[in-house]
Amino acid sequence: MYEIQTNEKGSKHMFITDAHLYTIEKYALFHNLIDSSGIINEMVLDKLKMNVRSIMEGEKDNEELINLCKDVLFHENMKAYGLNQLVKLFNNWLPNRHDPDETDEEGLNK
Repeated sequence: MYEIQTNEKGSKHMFITDAHLYTIEKYALFHNLIDSSGIINEMVLDKLKMNVRSIMEGEKDNEELINLCKDVLFHENMKAYGLNQLVKLFNNWLPNRHDPDETDEEGLNK
């Protein structure tokens, strides 16, 4: 589990799980989300929310997306600053992630 800061003061935080990050990766939610300026603002957060709603329309009762929305994207503390921190966390997590289906002989993640 990871903790991200969701405001500049540092008074609000949010917990992110590997399952949340895998869902972001699975649905490529950050792919082409941020324009060439690299600025993450409320419009980018709204775009992400609309993209997720669109995916959910096609995949009713998808627990992964429902949990991501409830716990992260539509959480009351999620603002542009928090999304910026989430993107940074995701980019740091991506090269070091472990495939949950990939285990060694003892049944442990590689």
